[in-house]
Amino acid sequence: MEWMILPLKRYADFSGRSQRMEYWLYQLMWVLVMGVCLIVMFAGLPWTEMEKPDADPGPLFWVGVALAVLWYLVTFIPDIAVTVRRFHDQDQSGWMYLLKFIPYLGWIVIFVFMCLEGTKGPNRFGTDPTDPTSAEVFA
Repeated sequence: MEWMILPLKRYADFSGRSQRMEYWLYQLMWVLVMGVCLIVMFAGLPWTEMEKPDADPGPLFWVGVALAVLWYLVTFIPDIAVTVRRFHDQDQSGWMYLLKFIPYLGWIVIFVFMCLEGTKGPNRFGTDPTDPTSAEVFA
């Protein structure tokens, strides 16, 4: 659980390095929370009146939408920061994040980079977060 919320604790920290576990567990938490928001949204749909074209969603739907938007806004900066730190772990510039904006292909490139292992030992962005003697992850 600590790994999931670590990017939220390091909210706008674009310096240093983050290992794969931190990145992927944060992404898992993000998807799970968004999934709960979608469940709330679907629970608020008028399932018995779906054939009617003027059937409006109930208030529970709008609660789910509000929660999803709030979650997205709260996690927008930490998502960028943990991705930049993952690039730093591979001794890449954080500006590589801009690859995400290449249409149709950018998210695939980011996905591949996030799956790659970081550099062993210290690099220009800090010490190795997987090295137990020098890690300051939970400090």
